[in-house]
Amino acid sequence: MPFSREKLRKRRQLRVRNRLRKYSTGRLRLSVFKSSKNIYAQIIDDNIGSTLVSVSTLEKSLGFVGKNNIDAAKVVGSEIGSRAKKAGVEEVYFDRGSFIFHGKVKALADAAREAGLKF
Repeated sequence: MPFSREKLRKRRQLRVRNRLRKYSTGRLRLSVFKSSKNIYAQIIDDNIGSTLVSVSTLEKSLGFVGKNNIDAAKVVGSEIGSRAKKAGVEEVYFDRGSFIFHGKVKALADAAREAGLKF
């Protein structure tokens, strides 16, 4: 029986996350998720299991409610970088989940790097 699309996505996500955990050396994780309508980013401390900083296009202050395009990804990336700086976070590892590092995910990562995050 062939795997469903959801099972394949979950396997890809776990493969990426487990490989990152192997080399993370205790750093925080910048996790990215994109749905069909929005894009989300959060910085997670896996040691204590809590989210330190989060940003999404659902926030009205960003002006991209219900948008999931490259411009929105750039704004979310720069905002997560600036909020991380305020929280004292400088170095993270980038968890792209099951998404290819291309397009919106790459735009978010580049904007976060420009805002001062190192990964």
